[in-house]
Amino acid sequence: MNATDIQIAICGSAGDGTIAAGDILRNAVAAAGYRVICFDVYPPEIRGFGKCISRLRITTEQSYSLKRQSDVLVSLDDSHAIPHAGEVRDNGAVIFESQSIAQCGEGEHMSGHVLPGQIPYGFPLRELAQKATGGARSRNLVVLGYIAGLLGLAPTSFQRIIEKKFAKQGPAVVSRNQAGFQAGFDAGAGTFKLDDVAFGPFEKPASAGKVIMLSGNAAVVQGCLDAELDTFFGYPITPATTIMERLASELPKRGRRLLQTECEISAIAATIGAGFAGSRTATATSGPGLALMAEMLGLATITETPCVVFVSQRGGPSTGMPTKTEQSDLNAALYGSPGDAQRIVIAPTNVEGCYRCAGKAFEMAERYQTPVIVLLDLYLSNRYETVTLSESGSPFVLDANKPLRRLEPGEAYQRYALTPDGISPRAVPGDANCMHVITGLEHNELGRPNDSAEMHTAMSRKRHDKLLGALAHPDFTVTKRFGDTGKVKVGILAWGSTFGECLEAMFMAQAEGIRCAAMKVVMLSPFPEKAISAFMDDCDAVLVPEVNYEGQFAQLVQGVLARPVVRLSRVPSSPMPVELILGEIRRLSGVNA
Repeated sequence: MNATDIQIAICGSAGDGTIAAGDILRNAVAAAGYRVICFDVYPPEIRGFGKCISRLRITTEQSYSLKRQSDVLVSLDDSHAIPHAGEVRDNGAVIFESQSIAQCGEGEHMSGHVLPGQIPYGFPLRELAQKATGGARSRNLVVLGYIAGLLGLAPTSFQRIIEKKFAKQGPAVVSRNQAGFQAGFDAGAGTFKLDDVAFGPFEKPASAGKVIMLSGNAAVVQGCLDAELDTFFGYPITPATTIMERLASELPKRGRRLLQTECEISAIAATIGAGFAGSRTATATSGPGLALMAEMLGLATITETPCVVFVSQRGGPSTGMPTKTEQSDLNAALYGSPGDAQRIVIAPTNVEGCYRCAGKAFEMAERYQTPVIVLLDLYLSNRYETVTLSESGSPFVLDANKPLRRLEPGEAYQRYALTPDGISPRAVPGDANCMHVITGLEHNELGRPNDSAEMHTAMSRKRHDKLLGALAHPDFTVTKRFGDTGKVKVGILAWGSTFGECLEAMFMAQAEGIRCAAMKVVMLSPFPEKAISAFMDDCDAVLVPEVNYEGQFAQLVQGVLARPVVRLSRVPSSPMPVELILGEIRRLSGVNA
């Protein structure tokens, strides 16, 4: 079997169907058994403005990030695609409309921007769309067919997905789009092609589970459903909104509840209230929403109320850049609340991790009686990957609460009993003989207000020490090391979505003979001090790449361990380039590229 590793970028204007074409393409190749990573970039403006790009990396072997250069660039709008012509590798293909050159101003046609060494594929896109469908609206399907024909992909899976995607719009729409695809396919299949940009022969691998295509947010939803989420309260905010949208569709089918509240403060307040009542509950938001939830997260901490908050980071302070990715809400997730209000914060590194972290978050919230923040970002929320899910039932513990013990006659229930592990038996309204009081005030073991120095110290210690148990939570990857074992020249310490780029850079550095290793850190609070310190002991230099300006994770590592790290902090409004990380590895190892 020949390995396939092809990246295709489809570029157009909002309203051209760019994202829809990418969606059909990724589902078609995933159905054929290929591994896919896809990330869509779109503008905050309404339809008719702004640039849309759908980038897909299609492989037969495991990959961890998008490539810096694409093998194929498809233009649905030359004004947007021309600036990306330089992103196509040598001998890569550039596909564009061939007939409109007479109507373009000087320098506005793609044909004038294909670089030497790149392969131009101009074809009459509008004419084919007009003949096949009677209009130009299906240009995206025609160009999709052209790609499939040019690269030698089987058309049947595309036709099935087109039928499924447009079924609700009626058979006429399905037929028109299928005709557009077929016209493009015939044109592409009849075009001279170079082996350099063709798919190799490939046998679909056998899988031990169910292989599906999911975005990060969709994986979160699947994790919530498999963990049997009871209630969800939310307020729309990019890029977390699709979590609520999908749950709004799925929860009622299972007899469960979702409420769209009037704001983020109401959403977190209702989530905490539901948690107090014994419901497995969650909300989702992004940076500005997390800021509004800060005070209520403190309430969940002091009342020791289980709840889960999914936070998908976006760029900038305030409303910032809603459709750009960044990893700059780490400090807000760790510290955003008055007082000493430590909570559990976990950050998945890929789409499958989104699924596992979502389900495990409910276990941790219940077992350690605390809010749990699951920290994604736009790149991970909107990124599509093929993931394998178990077909043998939920992998999550569906009730992780510490069981109540039988009370002795006359014994009062102590909601905040000081126990060796810091975790008190949890009662909810309705449990017999367990009446108790909960407020936002500091309290004694019964829950009654008490602000003595001794009690505040004891309760503060209890709220912090119990969380350390999460570092050994069953069946959960807190940290994981990759690459060379033992002493290495360079160690890469990474969290969140950037880890994929770090892993790719590490593999490339190893191929150049550089001894290096990478550690992904999934649990950010409580901080896995021992594991990270042991990793750093093996490294001559430790590199911390992250997509924020201040180097927030690097600051956290240095603050806890008082050991130096090399920061690689950038805010490119896009994922960290692999080549940038590789360049730093080379520099730190003393190797010149």
